[in-house]
Amino acid sequence: MIIYNVTTNIHESVHDQWLHWMQQKHIPEILATGKFSTARLVKVLVEEEMGGVTYSVQYTTNSKATLDKYYIEDAPKLREEALQLFGDKMLAFRTELELISEH
Repeated sequence: MIIYNVTTNIHESVHDQWLHWMQQKHIPEILATGKFSTARLVKVLVEEEMGGVTYSVQYTTNSKATLDKYYIEDAPKLREEALQLFGDKMLAFRTELELISEH
């Protein structure tokens, strides 16, 4: 299993709008691509020096090939919408993780 992790720091001025958009629109749209089986939204409990609130969304998929297909077919459009809505009020970085074992 592959976990596609997107960590985002969101400015307080757009926090509520962003959180609603993530839960009601963005995450459902990513799941609707059919390339991910689950998504988990978590709040990072470490205060950032730059301020804002930090979240991580972890999307699970069956393979790196499926994730690569998402990057090509879906990611540009979905990322563009986030940029249009939140611009410099949002800072995101992405990490790819491979599940080795669960206990």
